[in-house]
Formats: sequence, C-alpha cells, structure tokens
Amino acid sequence: MRDFQLPGRSPVFAANGVCATSHPLAAKTAIDILERGGNAVDAAIAGAVLLGICEPQMTGIGGDCFILMSPPGSDEILALNGSGRAASAANAADLRDRGLVAVPVHGPDAVTIPGAVDAFCRLSDDHGKIGLDAILAPAIRYAEEGVPVAPRVAFDWPTSAKALQGHGLTHFLPDGTAPKVGDLFRAPAQAEVLRRIAKDGRKAFYEGEVAEDMVRCLQAAGGVHTLEDFAATACDYTTPISGSYAGAELVEHPPNGQGATAILLLNILSHFDIAAMDPFGSQRAHIEAEAAKLAYDARNRFITDPENCARLDYMLAPETAAKLAALINPGKAMQAAAPLTEAVHKDTIYITVVDRDRMAVSLIYSIFHGFGSGLASEKFGVLLQNRGSGFTLQQGHPNEMAGGKRPMHTIIPGMLRENGKVRMPFGVMGGQYQSNGHARLVSNIRDFGMSPQDGIDAPRCFSFDGVMKVERGYSDAVRQDLSDLGHRVEIPEGPIGGAQAIVIRDDGVLEGGSDPRKDGCALGY
Repeated sequence: MRDFQLPGRSPVFAANGVCATSHPLAAKTAIDILERGGNAVDAAIAGAVLLGICEPQMTGIGGDCFILMSPPGSDEILALNGSGRAASAANAADLRDRGLVAVPVHGPDAVTIPGAVDAFCRLSDDHGKIGLDAILAPAIRYAEEGVPVAPRVAFDWPTSAKALQGHGLTHFLPDGTAPKVGDLFRAPAQAEVLRRIAKDGRKAFYEGEVAEDMVRCLQAAGGVHTLEDFAATACDYTTPISGSYAGAELVEHPPNGQGATAILLLNILSHFDIAAMDPFGSQRAHIEAEAAKLAYDARNRFITDPENCARLDYMLAPETAAKLAALINPGKAMQAAAPLTEAVHKDTIYITVVDRDRMAVSLIYSIFHGFGSGLASEKFGVLLQNRGSGFTLQQGHPNEMAGGKRPMHTIIPGMLRENGKVRMPFGVMGGQYQSNGHARLVSNIRDFGMSPQDGIDAPRCFSFDGVMKVERGYSDAVRQDLSDLGHRVEIPEGPIGGAQAIVIRDDGVLEGGSDPRKDGCALGY
C-alpha cells in the first residue's frame, strides 16, 4: 500500500469494466460506451479516435495502430496490424540519389499510407457490437464543440508545432501560437471525415473526396503517393509472439513492431538476479541499460516488414540472450551501438479496456513524431504521419525503404499471461523507450512485487544513442554511480514515456493503473 502522505495516485478497482488511457475525456468516453452495451473493442476504438482530438500532436486518423485483443471467455490473444505501407513508387535509391542518408523526418518522403482507420473499421466489423456510428459519435461531438487543452498537451504543443507546415499550420496552429492550458481546440473538418466513416466505413477515408484531399496535399509537396495506394490499404491479423520472464508470459505484436526487442531484453535480464537488487539503485539501472543496448542493436539489424524479417527466431532464441548477457560487465558501461539512421521520437497514445465479459484490448495508435510529417490535407485537416522515417536508406538492409513495404515501428501493445490466462493488457508510450518500458514494467511487477500503478509511477531511466537519461525520481547518488560506471548521464527535459495497465485479478475484480506523466487516468464502473 502506498504512503498516503506522499504524492501519488491509487489504482482504480471496478467489477464491470475499466479503461486506462492518457486523457480523462477518452477514458470517460470508453466507460460510457461500455455502460451503453458496447464491448471493449467498441470502447477502445471510441477512446482512441477521441484521443486524436484531445492529443492531436500525438495521434490521429492520419496515423497507424497495432492491437492485441483477447475475445470474451478466451485466453487466446489476437494481433491486428494496422500499420500502413510506403507508396508503391517509394524507393530508397531515389532518396540516395538526392544525396540523402536518412529519410527526411518532415515532408512527403516520410509519409506512409495511414493504416489506423482501416484497422478500426475491420475490428469493429469483426468484434464490435454497437457499430461505427455509435463508436465515433463522441469524437465527432468533441471535434465540433472543442476540447480544453490539457496540461501535458500544452507542454508538448509548442515544440511539436515546429514541424507544422502549409495546411498543417492552418488546422493545428490557426492563431499562429500554440494553445495554452484550458484553451479550446476544435477540428470541425475532421468531424466531417469521421461522420463519413461512420456512415460508409473505410471507403469514406481511402476512396473519394477525403482520399483525394490527402493525395493532393502529398503530391503538391512532391510526394509519389497515389489514390491507388490509399485504396489498396489493408490491415492484417497476425500471430503474436511471446517470451517468459519470472513466471509470466509477455505477449507482443510481431514485426514490423519492435515487440521482439522487449522479449529479448527480458531474456537477457533473466541471466541476472534483478530481484536481489535495489529497484531504484544504480546496479539495476546499469544492468538494464547494458541489456537494452544489446537488445536494441539486434532490433536495428533485424526488425522490418514482416515479409522481410528473416531473423525473428534468432532474436527470440534463449541461446541468443545467453550470449548477449555474457557480454555485460557489471562494473563498466559498454560503448553504445552505432546510432540509427532511422528517425525516432516519442509521440504516441495508448489505451486499454477490459469489459464485463473480460474481453481485453491493448491498443496503441500514433502519428510518430509530434504532429507527424507536419503535412495536413487542405479541406479535411487530416494530419499525415511520418512513419516512413522509420525506414533506413542503407542499401541491402532488411528495413530499406521500398514501395509497398512497412517500416520498422516503435509502437507496441503488450499483454501478460500467467498460467495460460490473460492477466494484464498494458502499454508503455515513448517511442524508442517502449521496448525498454515493457521490460521495466514487467520487471517492476514480477521481480519487486509492485502493483501496476506503483510499477508505472516508479522512476525510469533509458540508455540510447550514447546517452543515459535518468529521471529526477532517481537520487543524485545513483546518477553519480552510473557516471562512474562510464554512462553519459543526463536528466531529461520531459518525462520518459507514459504507461497504462489493467490487471484481471483471480477474484474477477479489475485493477487499473495510469501514468501521472500524462494527463489521463484509469476509470471503471
């Protein structure tokens, strides 16, 4: 039990249903959907789409999603890949011929076809109960009436808005300055798009006037995207991957997401007695940082489009983890692996819902960088993601940009199973941090017996690209110890990531936790 004299929040307990996400209006909307007879799929989609209005710098209908779902009365976990592909004419050689060594983060070259809308429509058709018109109604209303800007959103907006250009400025910076806390943000043009999707499904987005608006925007900026690229978009059901750690099974989405990295990281950590260490001490932070360097180096080499990912079994093999663990020196930091040429960032939303029938949904949804590519369509204000900057331009690399290919994705939904039973849908936002964040949260719970809320609240550190970012929740003494071990230690300007989780307890009660690093909460009924 937490110390009630110290800042913090209690977990949320409920018997019928729980939603945990990064904005309270989205959490409330999800619970409203459940109370009206919708299921966890309906609620998760409704909340996720609304988050594109509440947190437009993080996500929107111009982005991608990945989903893990457990049907009611079942411990099977289904995976739906809602990530889009590069335009059919996209070609790494063309960018190399322009003298580029990486895909430009902002602009048309980085735009892959948005996959989230197709996935939401497919998931609603296959597993929802109340239909898209009811699911999308709250987001349509809020987009028209406006949403007061929340504190974390206001914190992010000025920096993220530097990416905006052209019609992106018109729709997301209409007064020329970032909104302040409490200012209303409206998106009436997006409301019209959602209204059309509610009526006509996916074709309202990928064909006709909305698609034409997006293609005009891209082609005017020099993009090679076509209407045929949009019409051909299709999500895929895939087979989840998993690994064991401290008596629990971590279930992840397969590539092109980076979930295999979290499994590999935990496999490496299993070779150390993490539970005997101080959870917030330098020893654990050092071992985790070294394991992350090795796991991420493997990710950078192997994770790509599912059709080109030939080394997945190698990443998940226990022998691979054993060999990598043997490279870790408990008394000295190793040199970081060469930095990625693929661009990475932190802007993502996550939502998880469990309903009264114990259907569980773990859904992550993103436009990648803050305000994505910075490009928005003129009439409908659809902000387009820059997931294509997750490709490499290195010739012959598995993740080399090519037409019709999916890039390596940082966003990953997660689930834990115990003794074969679905126990906890969860997610950790934070771009590159997400795999490390999954491993850290699982370790907090399994090694140290933390509740999900305590495990989410706990301080974080992350070593990437030669820098070890250590939140202020760690002591100065720990930071000094890590520096003495050879880490280049910095306190990050903002918090590292954000997380949500819901535990399905043995007695049937649901326990939700949500990260104070974001504006959101867990709610139940």
